[in-house]
Amino acid sequence: MYRSLRGWDKVEENAKKMKIKAEIQYALSHEEKRNHREPIKKTRNLLFGYIAYADLLCAASCEAREDYERALQYTYAYTDLGWVKETDAETRHWVSLFQHWAQGNMYVYKLLSGDTSVLQEYVEYVNTSSNESERELIAKLMNIMIVANQHGIKVDDILQRFKTKIDSFMHQSTSTGMYAQQVVPEQLARLEYELAYYYLNQGMYSDGFKYLMNALTKANILKNEAYLINCIGLFSHFWAQAVPETKEEYFKFIEEVWLGNAKKIGSTRHRN
Repeated sequence: MYRSLRGWDKVEENAKKMKIKAEIQYALSHEEKRNHREPIKKTRNLLFGYIAYADLLCAASCEAREDYERALQYTYAYTDLGWVKETDAETRHWVSLFQHWAQGNMYVYKLLSGDTSVLQEYVEYVNTSSNESERELIAKLMNIMIVANQHGIKVDDILQRFKTKIDSFMHQSTSTGMYAQQVVPEQLARLEYELAYYYLNQGMYSDGFKYLMNALTKANILKNEAYLINCIGLFSHFWAQAVPETKEEYFKFIEEVWLGNAKKIGSTRHRN
C-alpha cells in the first residue's frame, strides 16, 4: 500500500508539472495569434486537454489516498472549462467529454465522503452512461455497491434496474474456461465481492454465496492475495448460513488452491 501511494504521489507531482508547462504554452499560443507571429510548434493533442487532464490525474491521486475533498477541488477545476478559447468541433468534443467525466467523478467523491444524498442522481448518471464500455460500467456499479455497504443503504431497486447487465458480466466471466487465456478484470472481482457482501448482510444467502464463490475463483486467478483473504474471511463470517452444497464447493476450491500452491512450493524446492 505504501509503495502504491508513493506512486500516486509521483503521478500528482508530474501532473502538476505538466499543467504548468501546458498553461504557459497555451498562453503563448494565444499571445502569438494576437500579435500575428508564427505559432509555436503544435502538440500532438489539444493544449487545453493537457491542462484538464493534469487536474483529472491529481484528482485520481487524491482519491487513491482517500482525500475526497481535495479530489473534488481538482474535479471542479476540469469541470469549469469556460476559459478555453477554441470553438472547433474537436475542442467541443473534448470539453464535453471532460465535463461528462467530471460529473460522474463529483458524484463518486461526494458519495465516498459520506454524502449519500446524491446516490439517486449518480444512478441516473450511470443509466445514461450505459452505452460506455463494460469496464466503465462495472466500475460505476462497483462504486454504488461500495457506498451501499459502507453506509448500510438498501439498493435492491438499483440492482434490479441493472440486473440484465450484471447477469451479463457474470455469465461472461464464468464461460470460456474462466478466462484461462486472458486476465480477469480486477474490477469485476471487486464488484462480485461487494455484491456478495451486500446480499449476505441482507440475509439473501443464495445470491450472496453465488457471488462470493465467483469472487473467490477470480481472486485466485488474479493471484490477488488481498481479495482472496477478504473473500475467505467473508465466507467464514457467514459459514453457518451456507448450505451443505455450498460448503462442499468451498472445500473443493480451497483444496484446489492448496494443491496448486503445494505443487509450486515443491517445484521450487526441486529447482533449489
